[in-house]
Amino acid sequence: MRTLVWFRSDLRCQDNLALHYATDVSERGVVGLFVFCPKQWQDHDWGNPKVGFLHRNVQALSEALEAYNIPLLIRTCETFQDTPDIVLDVARSLECDKVVFNKEYEINERRRDKAAVEALAEAGIAYQGFDDSVLLEPGSVQKKEGGDYSVFTPYKKTWIQVLNERGGPPKLVEPKKQNKKVCDAEELPETLDGYDLSDDRDDLWVAGEAHALERLEKFAAQRIHKYDDCRDIPSVNGTSTISPYLALGVVSPRQCLAAAVENADATWPELALGNDGVSVWISELIWREFYRHLLVACPRLSMDQPFQEKTKELVWRNNEEEFQAWCDGETGYPIIDAAIKQLNQTGWMHNRLRMIVAMFLTKQLLVDWRWGERYFMQRLVDGDLAANNGGWQWSASTGTDAAPYFRIFNPWSQGKRFDGKGEFIRRFLPELSDVPASALHDPDKLAQKKPSSYPDPVCDHKTARERALQAFKSL
Repeated sequence: MRTLVWFRSDLRCQDNLALHYATDVSERGVVGLFVFCPKQWQDHDWGNPKVGFLHRNVQALSEALEAYNIPLLIRTCETFQDTPDIVLDVARSLECDKVVFNKEYEINERRRDKAAVEALAEAGIAYQGFDDSVLLEPGSVQKKEGGDYSVFTPYKKTWIQVLNERGGPPKLVEPKKQNKKVCDAEELPETLDGYDLSDDRDDLWVAGEAHALERLEKFAAQRIHKYDDCRDIPSVNGTSTISPYLALGVVSPRQCLAAAVENADATWPELALGNDGVSVWISELIWREFYRHLLVACPRLSMDQPFQEKTKELVWRNNEEEFQAWCDGETGYPIIDAAIKQLNQTGWMHNRLRMIVAMFLTKQLLVDWRWGERYFMQRLVDGDLAANNGGWQWSASTGTDAAPYFRIFNPWSQGKRFDGKGEFIRRFLPELSDVPASALHDPDKLAQKKPSSYPDPVCDHKTARERALQAFKSL
């Protein structure tokens, strides 16, 4: 057998289910394929940070595959509509008996894969998909009476139960080196229409699974035990920063869970039910699974629709000038502006800050959550539809397991609570470096101490909060 491995958001060799299977069953060698789809990615609001990171990781994957005598072929097309023909053509030209891939759960990706397997079946070529980007495949965690969960806490409880029934955390797998290469690897395109690949941020986000695993192992060995205490403090290095690598599959969720379990003081499954740093970080992995579960259970989430359909009737203000001020980090709220500056400069934003800025946009400014969701996707190196959509709908009170509509963060008190000394704010807003910390979290004091170059607040928190409450009550 000769097998074609169609890589997508699984840009690694270690613990890659499709690749492991292919190298295990193939006697005539294994070939890899990656298809660049720049127009499709633009339609999905992928920006330079993510696409540049992806480009570098495909290159790193190609180099890593060489050690296994597996060449990576490269193709480029505009949209997913063209990819089934490309996969079929490559499989035929190399006389592959089977095509394997790791599943993606977004609606356009599922439609693409359906068309691809239909074309392969018609041509008499076998195929197989693997649930590689999750620990438990969507649909496997169900209510006792049947049906999908829409609230996280009971989902988590059942998720742990199902994983235990399957033997607990799964073992990691490795590919086997092939006897010889089927053909030579191909060069990556130097340019992609619509993207600036020179905007690579390689100094911040080093490509390749070797670096991803090193980053994961350092976090698990040095910081995971303090995760519960430090994860909400943006001025310290308290999180794993592994999300960009998870989003592209440069590291697997099984590797993440294994690293956590290896460094835990308790054993499985007790450690998943605790409240220490390891347990809380494992909960974040389960949140990631929950949002993927929702994409499949509720396809409209991939179509710009709210989970709570009644919220379609919300009347958004959608003030374009205020939205632009938010995008530029010029709202006059220091914690909001510093967070947006971090996003614009680094391609990443601390998770606590993501909640604060998302709720500010959707509640204080009453701007449609889809505007913010799109902006994040265009700017994030870890842009991921499931997690991004889930987070924005939670903040906007339109989604499943959403914050109650009357929960509206006060940016002043949030800044004081999580950046009391103003260390993070001053890092990204140097114009406020001489402003006392107490003034950074108090609008009246800030008005007296800030330089003229820093803008006045775009709204009054109390007034904006009442406006948001009225908008939601009207439903």
